Amino acid sequence: MTDPIEKLREYGYELPAAKAPVASYVPVTRSGNLLYVSGQISSDGTGVVQGRLGDTMNVVQGGNAAELAAVNILAQIVHMAGVPLQDIKQVLKLTVLVASTPDFNEQHLVANGASNLIVGILGDKGKHARAAFGVASLPLGAAVEIDAILEV
Repeated sequence: MTDPIEKLREYGYELPAAKAPVASYVPVTRSGNLLYVSGQISSDGTGVVQGRLGDTMNVVQGGNAAELAAVNILAQIVHMAGVPLQDIKQVLKLTVLVASTPDFNEQHLVANGASNLIVGILGDKGKHARAAFGVASLPLGAAVEIDAILEV
């Protein structure tokens, strides 16, 4: 398998520092061989990617925001859980929350930004079950928030 960090670079990303929680929770918990990664919002080194799908953002922009949230999930795994990406056995599930208008119904397409990145970096180990939901708003005005369950 190609080094996941190298694959991440091929997507144009460096693994960022893990974001500290902004409320009363921990970023990652572990039970046996399972990691539960708390929701990671769409943010990059310059701040939170804010917006609402169907209003201020289109599907492509939303997919890019979902990619950023997925990169932040990977950062939590490495930096907070201390698990190298190559030690992931399987990404089991992603739950993708998309800030969107009531009539926007393409949350699944926005979620593909995260899913495609995870599979692109981890290969078959990245294939996962998924749920995608539209919500009225997300913390800090984020466009996308994603949590994850993984086996290590």
